[in-house]
Amino acid sequence: MQDPSIAATPAPDRGDRAAKLIEAGLVLSSELSLDHVLQRLVDVATEVVDARYGALGVLDHDGRIKEFLTTGVTSDEREAIGDPPVGHGLLGLLIREGRPIRVPDIASDPRSVGFPPNHPQMTSFMGTPVKAHGRIFGNIYLTEKIGAAAFTDEDERTLAILAAQAGVAIENARLYAEARRRERWLESVREIGSRILSGASSDEALELIAARAMELVGADLATIAIPGPGDDKLTISVAVGTHASALRGRAFPLDSSLSGEVIRFGRAAIVEDAGADEHVHQPLVHLGSVGPAMFIPLSSGTGAFGTLAVANLRGGRTFGDEDVRLVETFAAQAAVALEYERARQQAQRLALMEDRERIAKELHDGVIQSLFAVGMGLQGASAMSAEAETARRLDDAVQEIDRVIRDLRNYIFGLRPGILADRQLDQALRELTKEFEQKSEVVTVVDIDEDVAGELGSRASELIQMTREALSNVGRHAAAATCRVSLHRDGHNAILAIDDDGEGFDPAVGRPGGQGLTNLRARAEALGGETSIESSAAEGTTVRITIPL
Repeated sequence: MQDPSIAATPAPDRGDRAAKLIEAGLVLSSELSLDHVLQRLVDVATEVVDARYGALGVLDHDGRIKEFLTTGVTSDEREAIGDPPVGHGLLGLLIREGRPIRVPDIASDPRSVGFPPNHPQMTSFMGTPVKAHGRIFGNIYLTEKIGAAAFTDEDERTLAILAAQAGVAIENARLYAEARRRERWLESVREIGSRILSGASSDEALELIAARAMELVGADLATIAIPGPGDDKLTISVAVGTHASALRGRAFPLDSSLSGEVIRFGRAAIVEDAGADEHVHQPLVHLGSVGPAMFIPLSSGTGAFGTLAVANLRGGRTFGDEDVRLVETFAAQAAVALEYERARQQAQRLALMEDRERIAKELHDGVIQSLFAVGMGLQGASAMSAEAETARRLDDAVQEIDRVIRDLRNYIFGLRPGILADRQLDQALRELTKEFEQKSEVVTVVDIDEDVAGELGSRASELIQMTREALSNVGRHAAAATCRVSLHRDGHNAILAIDDDGEGFDPAVGRPGGQGLTNLRARAEALGGETSIESSAAEGTTVRITIPL
């Protein structure tokens, strides 16, 4: 028996429906935001066709529903229903066949898979694909025809016209969004280029690059990972967005991480769920709340050396090829920023060397020659002196002048301390530890790789000063019986280690009485290296200085 209310409902006026379609086309074409277009499409479709419920399933490149918009269902009802549909039953049929479908009773149709718990009761169904730019963008679904038992042929034709109007509006919105995105991209490129050329540090430039990449692809997080002090690790030097503080400065293995694979193969990688990725050493995985992510290689003339990664939180939008192409632009700029910083540092070093050479010439041609002349005069006076004591004193003065000349020459050509005069680095280290052992009575063992010491010749002055600082700390604070100074190679790095068997201390607090450890770290960083300190009451202290070769 038919519902009296249904029978009493008059048929819709065709002129009124045509007016609504025209109005709907104007409404859809006036929207420039794609999200607004999609929601308005669902709202307008239910109104024009007189449906109680409406939905739009946006498809990804694999034909799966990646976004599901609804109307007629409250937010509480959506939450009670649970996860959105993925494309089974009648929804999946519409996806597969790509043509309009009408069903008078969903429950009695053999292709239906039913409704999840807490889902509103729905009987009649109608759906049609929405095409944009020559492909199916998504499908619009309407249920529960108001005032009738099922949707009609007229409803189907109306929905098809509305879908065609929506396709044009969607394409217009996408073109507008693409134009705006390209405009922001050009603005970002100009901003980053200006920042690099204005002399900003590489850290400042990289942070800006990561931030702009994150904004333009709508990501929640962006990081830049570059090689750390060791050749087997990467360090996240820049992190912006959600969880940035938890990631910044984190080091992770190069070989067993997704970033490592991206660097080795020199091509981008996209993962739908970073939290479930098998590369367990990737810091993004350890966060546990990160979902879609992509990793783009940072490349120079010699190949890839780091990665720019952007990610969304779990449940966020996945990234596509267009996102990859966009972020690759920023990765190229990050590589330029790093190369520019290296070139600038090299230029500063060259300028310093030229200045040193100028000073060296002036000292050599002026001061040393004058001292040498004074020494020759004193030697002549000593030979002519009849008094033995006077001659002895003149000879001592000549020897002192010789020592000053020798030290001056070392300072001129290498700006080295006096202990390096006429000595290589390995010899100077042995001499330094010998002096320390004599003064402190701490038994000191020396283990020096002469080849490594030879490669570090240009940085010998800083290494001597760091060793002297570390030994000074041992002598003053450690109460040690023995000490060991070693210099050896570890991959592409030199490791200078000073071990003692003293009473130890808390590295987080530092040794009492001075800035020695701070000075050590500052000197190591100035050479592009780093300092690590391990100490315990039972085993003493190890100062480990890593310097790139």
